[in-house]
Amino acid sequence: MALSLHHYNCLPFVKNLSVQRTFMKPDYLLPTLPVPRTSPPRTSLGRWFMHTRLDEPHGHHAAYPWYRVLWLTGVDYFSTLGYQPGIALLAAGALAPAATGVLLLVTLLGALPTYVEVAKRSYAGQGSIAMLENLLPGWKGKLLVLILLGFAGTDFVITMTLSAADAAKHAVENPYLRPLFGEAQLELTLLFLALLAMVFLKGFREAIGLATAVAVPYLLLNLVVIVRAFVEVARQPELIAGWRVSLGMHGDWTTMLMASAFIFPKLALGLSGFETGVTVMPLISGGPEDTASRYPSQRIQATHRMLQSAAVIMCVMLLTSSLVTTWLIPPDAYAKGGPAAGRALAYLAHLYLGHTFGTLYDISTIVILWFAGASAMAGLLNLIPRYLPRFGMAPRWVAYARPLVLVLFAIDVIITFIFDAEVEAQAGAYATGVLALMLSAAVAVALSFWHEYRQETNGARSVGRVLLSLYFWVISGVFLFTLGDNIVARPDGVIIASFFIAAIILLSAVSRSWRSLELRVSELALADAESAQLWPSLVGKKVHLVPIRTFNPAACARKAEEIRRYYLITGPLAFIHVTLIDNRSEFLARLRVKVRKEGENYFIEVSGAVAIANTIAYISELIDPISLFLGLSRQNLMTQALRYLLWGEGEVGLMVYTILLRYWEWTPEEDVRPLIFLMSE
Repeated sequence: MALSLHHYNCLPFVKNLSVQRTFMKPDYLLPTLPVPRTSPPRTSLGRWFMHTRLDEPHGHHAAYPWYRVLWLTGVDYFSTLGYQPGIALLAAGALAPAATGVLLLVTLLGALPTYVEVAKRSYAGQGSIAMLENLLPGWKGKLLVLILLGFAGTDFVITMTLSAADAAKHAVENPYLRPLFGEAQLELTLLFLALLAMVFLKGFREAIGLATAVAVPYLLLNLVVIVRAFVEVARQPELIAGWRVSLGMHGDWTTMLMASAFIFPKLALGLSGFETGVTVMPLISGGPEDTASRYPSQRIQATHRMLQSAAVIMCVMLLTSSLVTTWLIPPDAYAKGGPAAGRALAYLAHLYLGHTFGTLYDISTIVILWFAGASAMAGLLNLIPRYLPRFGMAPRWVAYARPLVLVLFAIDVIITFIFDAEVEAQAGAYATGVLALMLSAAVAVALSFWHEYRQETNGARSVGRVLLSLYFWVISGVFLFTLGDNIVARPDGVIIASFFIAAIILLSAVSRSWRSLELRVSELALADAESAQLWPSLVGKKVHLVPIRTFNPAACARKAEEIRRYYLITGPLAFIHVTLIDNRSEFLARLRVKVRKEGENYFIEVSGAVAIANTIAYISELIDPISLFLGLSRQNLMTQALRYLLWGEGEVGLMVYTILLRYWEWTPEEDVRPLIFLMSE
């Protein structure tokens, strides 16, 4: 789960070293054209809504030691102590400690190694989703990212609703607060969600100090409760004897371990938080060597220490809390509707340390649960703009914080009503999102090791990478089994995730179709000094622009003769040929232009494009030609439209005309526009 950075800052999306990008000489770079965005709001309310952009670049973030950034991960990871022991009791009963032990093994042998490897390959905070995008380019990668965004949306939204519901549960069960709130758990949950939305509408600014002030006292209070509970168990040794009798009803140790392994998927909420550890990596300070190197090895090592520390702390807290809650809380108390349901440790705090301490514990729990919801909200505000606008798959309002916050708040309200603000009822949906992201991370790491093996020349290293790839495929199998079991047992999670996935894909398709008429160029550079020298002689009503499929001399001569025969024109022709990149699923292009002159005419060769029509329209706007001669293929328009949307080809002439008209409507000028001639090919 990602945390917001300086007013919803998005962490910089930087490809790993394996993805090489060629940057042009600054002298050859051309200024880019303005891109149409949402029209400026006319009212003060509209200006308030469109105040904060989420996709604008931000400056350098402050860096902190890993042990301080640990608490940013902790507000998500450690907050699960508020409900995890109660969920474990409800799912496993007397087997809760054994099932929790299986959870700890999966944490230390599966989740932790997986995210240590993710940190090595995703050190700019992209996470496992970006790794899979890089490993699976093209439309397959884009579709996979959209599906994973659906699961991530499930994870983050349910984090907000479940955390708010559990915070409300702690409030209504508190003896001092109960007279004030009564049985209004649903209403109080909605109030917490509304406060969360209001904070983000105003502008949420994350601080390391705030996370520390929330997480550290919460852990200390939990430690006090657990120690006091162990003291009580020591006074009543018959509690352990009774537990052993209950265990005996489940068979021998082999049977119990197998049963615990099958119960473990219901406890998968205890795995949440690892994605946060990778997301906050840019906040972790490295050393002086990192400054001079493109690969921040010291920051990566510090992140490893942070992930390991968080995992060890959580494992100790989960195991000890599971033991004391199993020994001390009777089944009727942790059953659904019971006083310990969803708040097992709080129940013990009130029972053995008094209502004053219990109230302090409840307040600390409410605060960290609310902060976990804030973390989830900030995570979505970082995640959605990081991918969808770059894919051309987001409506324009997604680029602004406040409209997106309101949409997410509306979704939170719907989910809260669906589950009636019940903590246990939302556990399945939460686990589905968490496990889907962990599965994607394990698969991404396994694929990375396999790709590295295929590129490795050292025999010993190759064998090691194969073994590591197999190991992470085994981990992927464990997460796949856990996810499948969770889906079968609690299908509500995958149902909600399916709604998120369907909505994201539908909105993405509509947005991509609508935004396909943009110019779609992020950068343009001239290829060499000759091109830079010739470029000024093209600009400003000096040439007639003629798109052509090939630079075959015979085809160019035939086209020039045809134009001069049927049209009364004077001046040189500038033939333009566009070469598309292999990955047409990319939305924005970094163009490379080479210009040469033969006799009177010019030849413009453009490479790196994602769509032919948009590139021609872009070059036309830069050159501002006298006229533009566009060819018509007269082929099936539906087929051509599909080829344009998916592969950037199609009926080029009509699309150039449409794109230019739309761009001219957005940029009205008094200058004379180029004449456009549509010619049959």
